[in-house]
Amino acid sequence: RVQSKMCDAALYSSENILLCAPTGAGKTNVAMLAVLNTLGQFRRGSNETDNTFDLQGFKIVYVAPMKALVQEVVKNFGSRLSKYGITVRELSGDSSLTREAIQKTQMIVTTPEKWDIVTRQGEGRAYTQLVKLIILDEIHLLHDDRGPVLENLVSRTIRQIEATQEPVRLVGLSATLPNYGDVAAFLRVKPSKGLFFFDHSYRPVPLQQQYIGITEKNAFKRFQIQNEICYERCLTQRKSANQVLIFVHSRAECGKTAKALRDLALERDESNYFIREGGATQEILREELPTVKNADLKEVLPFSFAVHHAGMCKTDRELVEDLFADRHIAVLCCTATLAWGVNLPAHAVIIKGTQIYDPKKGKWAELSPLDILQMLGRAGRPQYDSEGEGIIMTAHSELQYYLSLMNLQLPVESQMIKSLPDHLNAEIVLGNVQTVDEAVDWLSYSFLYIRMLRNPSLYGITNPDETIKNDPTLKQRRLDLVHTAACILEKNQLARYDRRSGALQPTPLGRISSLFYISHSSMALYSRHLRSNMSDIELLRLFSLSGEFAQITVREDEKLELSKLAAKVPIPVKESPSEPSAKVNILLQAYISRLKLEGFALMADMAFIQQSAARIMRALFEIALKRRWAQLTKLTLDFANMIATRLWRAQSPLRQFPNFPSLVARKLERKSDIEWPRYFDLPSQDLGELVGVPKMGKSLHKLVHQFPKLDVSAHVQPITRSMLRVELTLTADFQFDIKVHGYVQLFHIIVEDVNGEIIMHHELFTLKSSSSEEEHSVLFSVPVLDPLPPQYFIRVISDRWLHSETLLPISFRHLILPAKFPPPTELLDLQPLPLNALGNKSLYSLYETLGFRDFNPIQTQTFHELFKTDRNSLVCAPNGSGKTVLAEFAILRMLTTEANGKCVYVVPKDDLALQRFGDWQTRFESTLGVKVKLLTGDSTADIRLLHEAQIAVCTVTQWDALSRRWRQRKPVQSISLFIVDELHLLGGAEGPIMEVIISRMRYLSAQLAGKDEKKNSIRMIGLGSSIANAKEVGEWMGVLSKSLFNFSPKVRPVPLEIYLQSFDVQNFSARLLAMAKPLYNAVHRLSDKKPVLVFVPSRRQAQLTAIDLMTYGQTLGASHEGSQDSGNFLGGGVSSEWVAEKARKLNEAALQQVVGAGIGFLYDGMDDGDWECIVQLYRDQVLRILVCPHDLCWKLSDSAHLVIVMGTESYDGREKRYVDHPISDLLQMMGKASRPSIDSTGKCVILCHTPKKDYLKKLLYDPLPIESHLDHYLHDHVNSEIVTKTISTMQDAVDYITWTLLYRRLTKNPNYYNLQGT
Repeated sequence: RVQSKMCDAALYSSENILLCAPTGAGKTNVAMLAVLNTLGQFRRGSNETDNTFDLQGFKIVYVAPMKALVQEVVKNFGSRLSKYGITVRELSGDSSLTREAIQKTQMIVTTPEKWDIVTRQGEGRAYTQLVKLIILDEIHLLHDDRGPVLENLVSRTIRQIEATQEPVRLVGLSATLPNYGDVAAFLRVKPSKGLFFFDHSYRPVPLQQQYIGITEKNAFKRFQIQNEICYERCLTQRKSANQVLIFVHSRAECGKTAKALRDLALERDESNYFIREGGATQEILREELPTVKNADLKEVLPFSFAVHHAGMCKTDRELVEDLFADRHIAVLCCTATLAWGVNLPAHAVIIKGTQIYDPKKGKWAELSPLDILQMLGRAGRPQYDSEGEGIIMTAHSELQYYLSLMNLQLPVESQMIKSLPDHLNAEIVLGNVQTVDEAVDWLSYSFLYIRMLRNPSLYGITNPDETIKNDPTLKQRRLDLVHTAACILEKNQLARYDRRSGALQPTPLGRISSLFYISHSSMALYSRHLRSNMSDIELLRLFSLSGEFAQITVREDEKLELSKLAAKVPIPVKESPSEPSAKVNILLQAYISRLKLEGFALMADMAFIQQSAARIMRALFEIALKRRWAQLTKLTLDFANMIATRLWRAQSPLRQFPNFPSLVARKLERKSDIEWPRYFDLPSQDLGELVGVPKMGKSLHKLVHQFPKLDVSAHVQPITRSMLRVELTLTADFQFDIKVHGYVQLFHIIVEDVNGEIIMHHELFTLKSSSSEEEHSVLFSVPVLDPLPPQYFIRVISDRWLHSETLLPISFRHLILPAKFPPPTELLDLQPLPLNALGNKSLYSLYETLGFRDFNPIQTQTFHELFKTDRNSLVCAPNGSGKTVLAEFAILRMLTTEANGKCVYVVPKDDLALQRFGDWQTRFESTLGVKVKLLTGDSTADIRLLHEAQIAVCTVTQWDALSRRWRQRKPVQSISLFIVDELHLLGGAEGPIMEVIISRMRYLSAQLAGKDEKKNSIRMIGLGSSIANAKEVGEWMGVLSKSLFNFSPKVRPVPLEIYLQSFDVQNFSARLLAMAKPLYNAVHRLSDKKPVLVFVPSRRQAQLTAIDLMTYGQTLGASHEGSQDSGNFLGGGVSSEWVAEKARKLNEAALQQVVGAGIGFLYDGMDDGDWECIVQLYRDQVLRILVCPHDLCWKLSDSAHLVIVMGTESYDGREKRYVDHPISDLLQMMGKASRPSIDSTGKCVILCHTPKKDYLKKLLYDPLPIESHLDHYLHDHVNSEIVTKTISTMQDAVDYITWTLLYRRLTKNPNYYNLQGT
């Protein structure tokens, strides 16, 4: 009946649903209807017969509270949906799925905690975006201690729906609850369409309830009375041949009750009611008896009694379930797990006592109402009985409570407050909550908030009526809750909480806590007690004190076995075995040692410990890494792997291969004098002899060489006195076999200091099966301390294999560090020069048209040198400080002093040459009538152009080609001014060519000056960003020290604020996903309604980021208080109709979408019309945000108030790996954040990967050290000089090199150029 009423809502609409119905009314099939509705949306064929589905397009998540339920749902749905090609998989505490498994699965059945973990990780977002339907079973668990997890899941999903505008359907299934309206409001269910409530009359079998109150106070007598009542009730049932379930509340009680009932039956000689003499049942039970392991069960089974609890082994439990289902067992005594996990109905259910021992509180507590409902739900078998009976025995004082409970029912309340800090931390780490206000807003999505409004006094709100009148949304109370939680997090160092601004930021510890699902109390314990030099003993003690094991107690009957185990385990345990922490410690070691346990009760505890153990050890490993403690890092990683493989370090590493014969392993372990690394050198015969089985030699040899091991070699280059660049070359020194190693092997690269105590650098390296044969290179930089240590160690450790590590010492004995760099030029406090300093009216009209009033400090300080003298000069200043004007000074000097002077202006990039030419052509030709030409790269045309031009603009490659044959080419010789811009790119890809042309112009200038006395030498001007070793570059270019200006990166005409935000996500695409929200926040917080430029790694990302910003703007922008811009980024005073009109003319669909929101994006190769339109709209400040790939930073001439660099690396198709952006590109992007006459400051936000942060900080705040890369390309250039006959002998070649920068750097930083023994 229930299903027929629900059909329309569940199958034919996509509304959210909440269904409340009694246990056993067939709620699972309603879930099935919802699943079919989702399937229908992804159907490929249009006609009825075609049943193929787009299986990649969606995911369905089914959340069930108990592991046993999860397995049941997987079986049920898996078999029914398999014919549609849908795979259903389980994802619970002890089974995690790999990425590809999750991709291939359409329906994931999981427990709330596990799904919470998946959605907490940034990695998970890739597939949580595909989820279209979430089914929450038994949602009345909100009342339970695990309720907050469900609350968090739902509120996170609803906030995600609001943020991304992609609908996810929520279906809640629950037992009957009185306040179903609240739960419906919490799930965003429309009461008219999706809310269904069925009362007890819909029970498939009506329930007759009996309540028995017991007044006896003495515990022993009470036990006897309970047993007698139980016996009488059982007897009544057996007389009509019904089965009975008796629920008791401890495992020991199960056996005691069953035995007591059996004794009573024998005593009163009524056992024939329970089992007929000589019947079939008796035979079957006798046959099964030998297989039974549990002692209690063995005793009572022949009399048709049985026991069932979680402390029994699986075979026993399954046997009992089957026998009961086949009606061979009359009376089954069990614990509450049976009610939740296994669907075994009986005619009558007896709940024997309602008190349960709660180890957390250490005393007896009343059973939760949900458990009782669930147990009574097992009464009455739908197909056979016309009614069921439920009997509750309780203390007389509690009778009233249970009567009201079963008939009026208590409302479901929220338990969120207890675990608020942990859930708040998870949201802070995800970036969903970044201020206290956002946290208060987040709480308004919770069930807690809905209940607080209905029942304020329960949630600690004093005089509720008044409070609610003054504060209808209880904002103050939510603020108090959030503030308290934030303070707890701050105290335990899980978050940074700024009380003044209310900002909340995650800390590394907070990240670990959220990722590994560890409570804030445990994290506080770890961070208090972890020390860098802990031993195994101390580490295990700390582990066993974790809050996760607080509820483990030592039962009386376990003490003996624990003390026996304590003698067997390898690492000594200090505490006595009766301490709970000792029990945890012993059981963990017993688990690793694979010891057999006798009592089944211990087994269940051991399983529980083992589930959390790996997770906690991994968390400790991450903490040690964050604290840079090398020894503890290795120890915790070893332990994490020991737990995963169940091996000790002393055992043979070969045991890590599945089904490796333990006999052979034991023989190898006895030969402990042969160390593990030596095995790799032994031939197969020797290996065979080692174990005494020559035949085994071949297969042993194969395994030894399948053991993951990397060959490592390192090349070290000093960059500055305090930084080394290390290039590691890694090759796999083993046979990669997908069956053994999977598709990917992870390795940790750890650089340790000389004592092996501090980690100087850590990064992960992934070895993929597809590229396991190749050489891999990893580049990173490590700091060097003063005084220089004798050596560092590089360790490469496998993430999953014990004993797989390679150690490489890097000796610094022959290391010569480069000299300290000279200090930068001071910026003097001068009066800014007015334009008329140029003297000539026509000259300063050049600048008046640009809106200049006077020159900026850098231009003022260098003016005299550039405009009043003819000396060579070099000016280095941060990007965006008006260096182009400096080039113009030198050109104007040339035009005024030399009638037929020629200037060549050289830049490294085509885009820059085009920009410069466009600008100068309009200004110089119109006002001064000077001919400006852009060279083409075709040498015959270029010679003609150069002959005509007074100013020639070209790129370094074009000039290289043109000037090679300078002896024959008169125009090349007639140059009087040579300007090189962007000199700091000497260290980049264009560096070698730049170096060659500058060296050539110096040589040419010296040659010509030597021949012709009257000819002035060519004037050389160099312009670039701040360079650390500018002095040498200057000397090489022939610049005197007083004509050298090298300003620090900090002196900008417009001061720049730099914010670095790091993301600790390993996977590249997941990292970009994690950056999306912080990116929007940065725009929102820092842009002040001024233009913003965003640089992203690729053109696809440009489009995605633009769309993300648009959706965030629409969802979050509108909710920020006091913002009039309803969430779009259009400039002030622009009508959206006008923009929509513009947008229609664009060709690209995605662009049309985002332009309406005030966002544009560009990429190389887009339609020219689109490009021009977008750039124009940005210049006119119609669009406030422009998103473009990082390589466009040279092509774009526009600047902004705020520049955001999203990710500092991009994919290199040739190298098949992610490479860092060149530092010069980053400097160029940062230089865009200045609009000299408009802003008083510029802002730049860089979002990067955590390991890169220190390196970037160093290079962006300090001047760039420049090294020559000519040595790698020397052959090409020497060849061209031989062809033009500049070099004809060996001596000429050596002389040629003396003109280069390489020659000057060789002596200064010999190790960088691999100079040995000089």
